[in-house]
Amino acid sequence: MTGWGVAALTAGWLACLPVPVPVTSLLAVAASAPSWSAPTRPPASPPRLAAAPVATVRLAGPAARVFCTISDRRITESSGLVAAGDSLYTVNDGGDRLRVFVLDRGCRVRRVIENPLNPYDVEDLARSPDGTLWLADIGDNDAARRTVAVELLTDSGEASLFRFSYPDGAHDAGALLRDRHGRPYLVTKEPLGARVYTPARTPAADRSTPLRLVVRLPFPPTGTPGGPVGAVSQVLVTGGAVAADGTRLVLRTYTDAYLWSAPDGDLAAALRSGRPDRIALPATAQGEAIAFSADGRTLLTSTEGLPAAVHAVPLDDADGAASGSPGPTQPGPTQPGPTPTGPTPTGRSGSAAADPAADGGGSSLGRAAVAALLAGALIWVGGRLRGALCR
Repeated sequence: MTGWGVAALTAGWLACLPVPVPVTSLLAVAASAPSWSAPTRPPASPPRLAAAPVATVRLAGPAARVFCTISDRRITESSGLVAAGDSLYTVNDGGDRLRVFVLDRGCRVRRVIENPLNPYDVEDLARSPDGTLWLADIGDNDAARRTVAVELLTDSGEASLFRFSYPDGAHDAGALLRDRHGRPYLVTKEPLGARVYTPARTPAADRSTPLRLVVRLPFPPTGTPGGPVGAVSQVLVTGGAVAADGTRLVLRTYTDAYLWSAPDGDLAAALRSGRPDRIALPATAQGEAIAFSADGRTLLTSTEGLPAAVHAVPLDDADGAASGSPGPTQPGPTQPGPTPTGPTPTGRSGSAAADPAADGGGSSLGRAAVAALLAGALIWVGGRLRGALCR
């Protein structure tokens, strides 16, 4: 067990105590704990890691605008978002029945599509060309679910349920990607790196379908403001979407969006080897959902809470990502997107601190972000262990 593993275990044990323990104490445990290693055998055919892409930073800044604002009291936790025609579709995080709200371009509720089927924790939303809505019932904050689910909801309110099981234990997930052939990809919401899974065989409604791991995508801290959990907000995947033509996909954290090109519609190949553009999103308290506009030229994002702004982020200058060929190079430095080696320090856009050699030791912002990320990760992992240790 590594020093960080001991710290996480200690964090879970200390969570059982009535007296709070400072995060600095947990970091001290990690720094001082001995490291043990057990003999291991190389895994057979390990899943491929994503290539180490370098993403051009595109700040949303003045180009982003508020498209509309959700104010309906029934939509307090907009967790999934889809755009189709002149409508937006959104779903709450939680609830005791399937319920999708259809909004007009002013974010006013036109109608509600619902079914009495009771979900566990819906985290994202997708839509197939025939209008069927895919509700990603994949949230699992306590990592206690034996299966997760995708519920299909037709425009008339008919529902069907498909269950899935992970090959390596429970995961909390935040994003659903649906390719143009109808294959779903589930993306986990974990501080030490997102994992992407897809069904190992054709899903069936009468039994649970096993998932297989496609790729791991650790996201680095970025320094982008926003989100509910400090620097950890920068690395947790909360939503995803695929353009209507299937040639682009996006994953978002609480603070940033990562845009990949998939010119042949192969999402797995794009995630494994593509080079994403990182787009710093407008700061919100808990932005979770993201969608492509109907014409694919704009990203739309929403946040939990009320009032909830739906932001529009134009992609007109991301033609390279759209076509799969290099687009116009943005001025300024580049910063890493998902990398197979885990979070790495990054500096502010436009600062020499982005290059560790430039200041003789690396960016202080990057070091602070990594420290905060590690502290948050220890608390997160410790919380997962609490249920097992506090019995």
